[in-house]
Amino acid sequence: MASLNRVHLIGNLGQDPELRYTPNQVAVCTLNIATTEYRTKEDGQREEQTTWHRVVVWNKQAENCSKYLTKGRPVYVEGKLQTRQWDDKTGNRRYTTEIVAQNIQFLGSGGASAGRDNQAANPNAGGYNQQGGGSATTGNNNNYGTPSASFGSQDMPVMDPSLDDIPF
Repeated sequence: MASLNRVHLIGNLGQDPELRYTPNQVAVCTLNIATTEYRTKEDGQREEQTTWHRVVVWNKQAENCSKYLTKGRPVYVEGKLQTRQWDDKTGNRRYTTEIVAQNIQFLGSGGASAGRDNQAANPNAGGYNQQGGGSATTGNNNNYGTPSASFGSQDMPVMDPSLDDIPF
């Protein structure tokens, strides 16, 4: 049986993108994206639950995200889940699970970034595929462009499993 590792998110950036370069000068950008769900509790009160997702973007697409995205901007992300491990400064083994982006589409009007050179980030023109082109992709591209270089050791908040009310 074949397996599938595919993630699709629509959410808002919780902070401005963070662009760095590996020692080999490969661009890597980290996005923190919030998705929010609303549900009604048993007492009738409406409850909001926000989940934070760490998204890693590589190469030209990383540079475009850093150039055109800002805090609060809605984005669509297509990619795969990946878990990395590293040893922190005190020698403890640490793990993080993140989404490695294959395709990013900039949504909305651009908000604070509208004053920048926003021509290449026209939300009606689609997103940027991992190979660095300027046109949208719809999938069918399994080259996630994920170099093996390590680029950081930030933690993401841990989701409390007791908050999960999914029945499976």
